[in-house]
Amino acid sequence: MFMRFHRVLTALLVLSAPATAQTSKDRARAVAGEPARAAQRLTLTDIPVPTSKPTALFDGRTLKGWAPWLGYADPAITYQSNPGTPPIGTSRDTSGDFAVRSVDGAPAIWVNGRTWGSLVNTADLGDYHLRLQFKWGAKTWAPRATLPRNNGLLYHTHGTAGEVFGTWRPSVEFEIMTGSTGMIVAVGGQVRGRTGVTFDPALAEPHLRYRAGGREIDIVNGTPTWNVEAATDAERPIGAWNTLDLYVVGDRAVHVVNGVPVAEVHDLATIATDGTRQPLTHGQIQLQSEGAETWFRAITVEPITTLPKIVVAGR
Repeated sequence: MFMRFHRVLTALLVLSAPATAQTSKDRARAVAGEPARAAQRLTLTDIPVPTSKPTALFDGRTLKGWAPWLGYADPAITYQSNPGTPPIGTSRDTSGDFAVRSVDGAPAIWVNGRTWGSLVNTADLGDYHLRLQFKWGAKTWAPRATLPRNNGLLYHTHGTAGEVFGTWRPSVEFEIMTGSTGMIVAVGGQVRGRTGVTFDPALAEPHLRYRAGGREIDIVNGTPTWNVEAATDAERPIGAWNTLDLYVVGDRAVHVVNGVPVAEVHDLATIATDGTRQPLTHGQIQLQSEGAETWFRAITVEPITTLPKIVVAGR
């Protein structure tokens, strides 16, 4: 979900900017300060002991417990303020978009990726450790055919189907994208989350990377702090299976990719109609469809009461 707000945000900034407007890197520097001198090597400690056995969210045979939703027939109009046509929703068969198929000798959830949308698990989850495996398929589709492969594990999902760009539900995103898996994204205009960052000029806009102990920001959709890149790229090569661990307790979460902690976010919240900040502590899981064929398997969840700790090596 990395590039999705870039065009809208850039257009707004250009229209409202004076002749001496800041560049995106100037804005990132103002938000996060000067770039860190060195990257951090992060490790995970105090792994929580689950309070009961894990529950499988995928039964290995069917999509029971999962609800599909599709966005627009032409994904290129997804971010337009007035697409001029309704999303597909559930008005047609989705077996060509989401299905259970065999890959590498075992069943997995197959996501075609051509039509954007989501597969939402119906369970309302809070205080859990979720683990899944994913790998990329061979196909990519316009308008992202030449861009990094993209999908997402969205959690604390709430609201209504298609509420965000006609395609997704409001949530917090554990980004799944080549080079950026583990990134934090606020999905929906009223979703918030705080985390530590550093300015990284090598990144695409908004040039913010997770840093333990870094300057704290609020992640806000449609602003210069709409996402925070993972601390490091821990993803395996395309075609290999990756293991994602998502630890969530209340309004806090830790993102782990192939055993490497890459981000932490806290004070997750939604903004109520009166402007007050309401803690976001539970919700559903969404798996995205966003331009790249993707496989998911071994999706389990187990209850926990504490979060693991992210430790900076050498401190």
